[in-house]
Amino acid sequence: QELGSAGASVGVKGKEREPGQGHVAVKEVVLPFLKLKGVDTILGPEMKSTGEVMGIDDDFGKAFFKSELAAYNPLPLDSGSTVFISVCEADKEGVVEVARKLKEAGLSVVGTEGTVECLRRCGIAAQSLRKLHEEHEGVPNVVEMMRLREVKLVINTPTDKQSYKDGYQIRRACIDLGIPYITTMQAASAAADAILGVKTFGRRGGVEVKSVNEYFK
Repeated sequence: QELGSAGASVGVKGKEREPGQGHVAVKEVVLPFLKLKGVDTILGPEMKSTGEVMGIDDDFGKAFFKSELAAYNPLPLDSGSTVFISVCEADKEGVVEVARKLKEAGLSVVGTEGTVECLRRCGIAAQSLRKLHEEHEGVPNVVEMMRLREVKLVINTPTDKQSYKDGYQIRRACIDLGIPYITTMQAASAAADAILGVKTFGRRGGVEVKSVNEYFK
């Protein structure tokens, strides 16, 4: 109310400049991990962003997709693209719906043994990879697949000390190789909604580009 009164006093009518109903805006930070060699990508209170970007669309999924694209963290859209998923025990219930949406969007899923077993029990096909510290001849690990450009998105929530060490190597490889990565289930759910939403946007797929002025009609 105070802001509105101040605006009115200088002849500014705030409501006339509000976007129309039905649009969603998602703000995302841009973080300097590529410049910080060896730094883990798990966010802490001391981490500072180098800027912010925003995606706007008519639903949350597509707005989130645009914000990630603008933050140099593009989500995969090509059918058959592979997503690596490895989550802690507490996140396994939630990751099922995430994987289901990714499969519906035409993506393939790989993961560590525990996560893959959870998905298979729920009827979701997924390929099991070995963990970084495990040795299984003929079975690749995710970093090897990333270096071959066979993984297009990583969803990883660390658990015990060894898994955390593996997770650091995975997250750091994502930065060095330019592969989008996700470390929370909230972001994983948003990403799955984004990919599915963009893939099913009309027959051609993709995102709709509008100027900011078009949202202020």
